[in-house]
Amino acid sequence: MNKSELVQAVAKAAGLSNSKATQVVSTVIGEIAGALAKGNKVQIAGFGTFEVRQRAAREARNPQDPTKKVKVPARKVPAFRAGKALKDKVS
Repeated sequence: MNKSELVQAVAKAAGLSNSKATQVVSTVIGEIAGALAKGNKVQIAGFGTFEVRQRAAREARNPQDPTKKVKVPARKVPAFRAGKALKDKVS
């Protein structure tokens, strides 16, 4: 499912127009991204947790020349951990 399909599903389920549903979906995604940018967790009961994780610095191989090593700096990455209800629904 892509964003436009999600918008259509939200519009149908909530009885909204596509433009209102687009606003809702974009706002939810924007708020989650904003909270992660500030370093906060976003917990949605029954769904899961969005969080920021620190990825350690490491050495990797250059794919164009496997004999050379490249230093990859440490950085922060977004992560999602599924909640129990979502895991149960998927399994």
